[in-house]
Amino acid sequence: MLLWVGLGNPGREHARQRHNIGFMALDAIARRHGFGPWRSRFKGEIADGSIAGQRITLLKPQTYMNASGQSVQPAAGFHKIPPADVWAFHDELDLAPGKVRVKRGGGAAGHNGLRDMQRAFGSPDFWRVRLGIGHPGMKERVHGHVLGDFAKADTWVEPLLDAVADAAPLLAQGRPEEFMTKVALLTQGVEQKG
Repeated sequence: MLLWVGLGNPGREHARQRHNIGFMALDAIARRHGFGPWRSRFKGEIADGSIAGQRITLLKPQTYMNASGQSVQPAAGFHKIPPADVWAFHDELDLAPGKVRVKRGGGAAGHNGLRDMQRAFGSPDFWRVRLGIGHPGMKERVHGHVLGDFAKADTWVEPLLDAVADAAPLLAQGRPEEFMTKVALLTQGVEQKG
């Protein structure tokens, strides 16, 4: 069993913010793969289903980004899922808009949701699906950038979410390299503005 976590902030006012692309990715996966309805549990919203024969629980913590571990750790503990079977979908400033990278372990790189998951697990040994949102160019503009809504000009967002949902079976099968390749192929030629 796997736990796929979308990192974001709860509430309608945050729904279209760049910081919430992790929530958006899980919503796209749940729709595409026919997951059960979202319900409240573990201080978050969860939906259960399977992809490529693998049972998966999707989790959107409702604790706000900085306290994501307060939702993720109890969910993983209840299902006896080790950190190595937890995948965090999150926004990534250091990747161009629409680019995706997957890695296991590593630092938080200033991402408070990842930092709190590391604190809660006592380990950085979980997977990260890094969804590029681009950097605003200056450090003092980062806060406004991540908490700003996607613009109409960000036409790459929906194709990226569709590609992540289409390629999700490769993640479920533990094939992250092939997942990244498929997402890149599916989003080839999509205009990406940052």
